[in-house]
Amino acid sequence: MTLRAFLLAGAGVTVSAFPAMAEFKLTILHTNDFHSRFEPISKYDSGCSAEDNAAGECFGGSARLVTAVEEAKGRAENWLLVDGGDQFQGTLFYTYYKGKAAAEMMNKMGYDAMTVGNHEFDDGPEVLRGFMDAVDFPVLMSNADVSGEPLLADVLTKSTVIEKGGEQIGLIGLTPVNTPELASPGRNIVFTDPSDAVAGEVARLQEQGVDKIVVLSHSGYGVDQTVAANVPEVDVIVGGHTNTYLSNTADNAEGPYPTMVGNTAIVSAYAYGKFLGELNLTFDDDGNITEATGEPLIMDGAVAEDEATVARIAELAQPLDEIRNKVVAESAAPIEGDRAVCRAEECEMGNLVADAMLARVKDQGIQIAIANSGGLRASIDAGAVTMGEVLTVLPFQNTLSTFEVSGATLLEALENGVSQVEDGAGRFPQVAGMKFTWDPAAAPGSRIVDALVEVGGSFEPVDPEQTYGVVSNNFVRGGGDGYAMFTDAQNVYDFGPDLADVTAEYLAANAPYTPIITGRIARAE
Repeated sequence: MTLRAFLLAGAGVTVSAFPAMAEFKLTILHTNDFHSRFEPISKYDSGCSAEDNAAGECFGGSARLVTAVEEAKGRAENWLLVDGGDQFQGTLFYTYYKGKAAAEMMNKMGYDAMTVGNHEFDDGPEVLRGFMDAVDFPVLMSNADVSGEPLLADVLTKSTVIEKGGEQIGLIGLTPVNTPELASPGRNIVFTDPSDAVAGEVARLQEQGVDKIVVLSHSGYGVDQTVAANVPEVDVIVGGHTNTYLSNTADNAEGPYPTMVGNTAIVSAYAYGKFLGELNLTFDDDGNITEATGEPLIMDGAVAEDEATVARIAELAQPLDEIRNKVVAESAAPIEGDRAVCRAEECEMGNLVADAMLARVKDQGIQIAIANSGGLRASIDAGAVTMGEVLTVLPFQNTLSTFEVSGATLLEALENGVSQVEDGAGRFPQVAGMKFTWDPAAAPGSRIVDALVEVGGSFEPVDPEQTYGVVSNNFVRGGGDGYAMFTDAQNVYDFGPDLADVTAEYLAANAPYTPIITGRIARAE
């Protein structure tokens, strides 16, 4: 029963006593944070073998999405297929093809629009522009001024209007306001407040007579709720960035699907193509939502893979196979790298990467390693470890950076690292050569309770006046993930070996590698 029928029935009036209202039904199909997972993935969100896939133990992959999208379109009266950003980065497919493979697959599925994710800027505006030239749909970003960037000024728009079933639907894009800290958009783009940007585009669309508005938001579940509260004219927000799983049935969901804030329906479908979101909407003739139902559809072994897509992905994979199929080590147990763990506490993958970095440069007088958890993109299962698995964990082609900072700067860096844990921010620090305790109940900027550096086999408090040798990756050293305090470091060398190679070599040197949790990061009681 629609909301109108329910209200009329409650008033003791039959619906037939009134003229029929024109209802418009729309199904929004959506993905987000795909991160180049064109092939099926394991339960750890990393590579899945052909044998496991044949046994029905894998998830996702473009071939399953092609099937699921076509089936969903077939049962919809009107459909809209959109993406919440971060198609780029995550596997060797991106390293080799940049945005070309993503453009091909999205065109094949018939996407209507997507928003720019922060990772769409990983290789600067040039690669994003190449992707935009290759796709058959608009790419949107409302909360930025791109007029000073010649590569994007004439193509990257804030919003667009698409017609479905004779109705005009306004689509608005959102990108993280801190994208300059997360990627490489360059100095010519100025990012702005998301709520203000959306409100401005809503007003412009309404002036054109558009009364159905959908925001494609690569800004995170928390920001989406804020935007919905601040701009109630928005009907739907399709989320991304925080890999949020919303569901009405799963125990591990972060909220209901859709999450309603006022009359705005917020949806998100986790990440990596593991789900296809399906939101079924009914609008009245004034453009108001009277019904919003749905659920992310899991792309498991029960979803048949489109054979032509399987063949095309295999063709695209041929140049990558020699690199990624090489067995580089063995792990005695699964290595936990889930973002929900690594962005909030000490994790096994963080210890592996930090230990690998420090071991590589310790003979250079380096005492401490800091790895941003946002750079850790997957877990690794037990058994043989391939270079492809390592590259899935560490896909960004970051290099080791060594530098010197004061103890005061080191403490400032740790404060930055624990300042946005509530948001699942990638700046959370995984460390080696030191340990620290932090208090999540304290205000950001004053959460570090104590920090100790390993000296001669024992730990000593960080001395604000002393100089320490640090290793991280070049992204963090350059101020990424809020580590701006490292940009003025001394004795800097940003061009060390590739972090993935360093980690693979450390795994090999310690094979079979046993994952560890040592208590190097603790929460205050």
